[in-house]
Amino acid sequence: MSEPVVRPRALVTGAAARVGRAIAVELARSGFDLAVHAHTSDLDGVLADCRALGADAFPVRGDLAEVAGCAAVVDAVTARWDALHVLVNNASAFDPIPFADLDAATWDRMQAVNTRAPFLLAHGLLASLQRADGAAIGAPPGQCGVVVHLCDIGADRPVSGYAHYSVSKAGLVMLVKAMAVELAPAVRTVGVSPGQVAWPPTYPQALRDKLTQRIPLHRPGAPDDVARLVRFLVREAHYLNGVIVPVDGGLACRY
Repeated sequence: MSEPVVRPRALVTGAAARVGRAIAVELARSGFDLAVHAHTSDLDGVLADCRALGADAFPVRGDLAEVAGCAAVVDAVTARWDALHVLVNNASAFDPIPFADLDAATWDRMQAVNTRAPFLLAHGLLASLQRADGAAIGAPPGQCGVVVHLCDIGADRPVSGYAHYSVSKAGLVMLVKAMAVELAPAVRTVGVSPGQVAWPPTYPQALRDKLTQRIPLHRPGAPDDVARLVRFLVREAHYLNGVIVPVDGGLACRY
């Protein structure tokens, strides 16, 4: 009798909506079981979408601005699964504040969510990632799990009002590279750097039109563009490690 096929498992943070939801659904479509995270947002929709695609999907709660919240996420995943194939650090804070109005508490919270939480989750789940059977995601012998950090074009192209955000994402870019060097070959680490793929709800149409004209493709992207790239990176791009792949229509090429 042949052994049952083990379905790969992924944790996606910030999975309730927008890019995170698209990533979770795309991975479910690709055969993954899912742990979908949110702090307080409703997860019923993404859970239903993933389960409709055959995934064993369950919710995970935790405030990623707090060390205890990150630990709660790690505990929930390790209590359910003995191994984890993919960690997608998608959850992110994005609050515009003029530089002159920033204070230490606001600065620290941005770094906590966007840079410290990805570190804490990757650190806390490292043993689970190292125990994963890489064959379940098509990886060659010696490779186990994959960590995907959602970076941002803002790490290299800051705009006014987002100094704290851009610095947090620049730190995340370095975390991709540092983890790639130290954790390979067992654990691969890659980054994805989206441009305009999901408009902030506060952006008026005039601003959206102006920003769209700066994109060489003259159109914004969509969450599904990021999701398909993440699926490719974990399922097929087994020799990519330490890279940050832009999905921005060429916007990062401009000055």
